[in-house]
Amino acid sequence: MSKKESYEQRTEELILPILEENQFELVDVEYVKEGSDWYLRAYIDKDGGITVNDCELVARKMNEILDREDYIDGSYIFEVSSPGLGRPLKKEKDYVRAMGKELEIRTYRTIDHEKEFYGILKAFDENSVTIVTEDERELVFDKKDIALIRLAFDF
Repeated sequence: MSKKESYEQRTEELILPILEENQFELVDVEYVKEGSDWYLRAYIDKDGGITVNDCELVARKMNEILDREDYIDGSYIFEVSSPGLGRPLKKEKDYVRAMGKELEIRTYRTIDHEKEFYGILKAFDENSVTIVTEDERELVFDKKDIALIRLAFDF
């Protein structure tokens, strides 16, 4: 396991009790470098959406734990955030929640001269995602070929 993966996994373990206590859901944890800074981010959600106060509450409690546990080498910035409208589908529960809803899928490589697809989520498993397009075509994508998958939204 890489340092990045171990930091993310340990953070998940430590933040889950805080989230469960407040009936929040952990969407994702990431440890990424942006510019010259490292960021440890926790994305949280709840029915009705996450507020700034929710993020602040979790960040305050988690910062105490991060200071005490001190398991990350070097300096980093810890952030707690809502996943927002563009929330990618990552875990099985995300796919279950999106069943029957319209998705946006972007692929790494061109498929039939396209890299962007929209359709209703019909099925998924460990390796693939099936959508039905507006013109009733059923498209099956290997998850390894998907660069981005999220709920489609119109403005």
